[in-house]
Amino acid sequence: MLNKYARAFFTRVLTPFAAFLLRRGVSPDTVTLIGTGGVVAGALVFYPRGEFFWGTVVITLFVFSDLVDGNMARQAGVSSRWGAFLDSTLDRVADAAIFGGLALWYAGGGNDLALCAVTIFCLASGQVVSYTKARGESIGLPVAVNGLVERAERLVISLVACGFAGLHKFGVPGIQWLLPIALWIVAVGSLVTLVQRVITVRREAFEADAAAHEGSGRA
Repeated sequence: MLNKYARAFFTRVLTPFAAFLLRRGVSPDTVTLIGTGGVVAGALVFYPRGEFFWGTVVITLFVFSDLVDGNMARQAGVSSRWGAFLDSTLDRVADAAIFGGLALWYAGGGNDLALCAVTIFCLASGQVVSYTKARGESIGLPVAVNGLVERAERLVISLVACGFAGLHKFGVPGIQWLLPIALWIVAVGSLVTLVQRVITVRREAFEADAAAHEGSGRA
């Protein structure tokens, strides 16, 4: 849901910066790699120590590379299958680092195995949600549904909650509970999205098979 509006807005905002990088000879793939490295470092250095605010600041600075690299490729006229593959693959790595860092916190200093399990579910379900669409499309199905919670929603909900929860260390009372609530929302939303996509792929597959059988029968 957020993709439709947020991407259009930030694309316009980041276009001048993307053009600046191109003039300096920076490639879209380089931006993709640096952005992913920054997200992974921010998540795995800060989150396991409970430094949610600063971790989120670092991650947010680098997560916009996901918009900048594509913008650069379009401006340079070098959009490619390789670039799309690299971007999508490293998105999964970044997502795993974010939720992995949170899981490490709850398994260690956070001392909450239930929330550790919820966070691991968020990590796994997010990967599977992405896989269902990719796999469905790879077998020729349109997968004509996005679902309740896509990657953008997962990131926004989780990062906003992490950032605000981190303010607890600056003396803001009670705000640390935003993160557990957000993780439950992401977990449930991801499960709903997974079910939506599986049902859609099943329906489309049956319709495609039925159409193929009907066509072969006429022949």
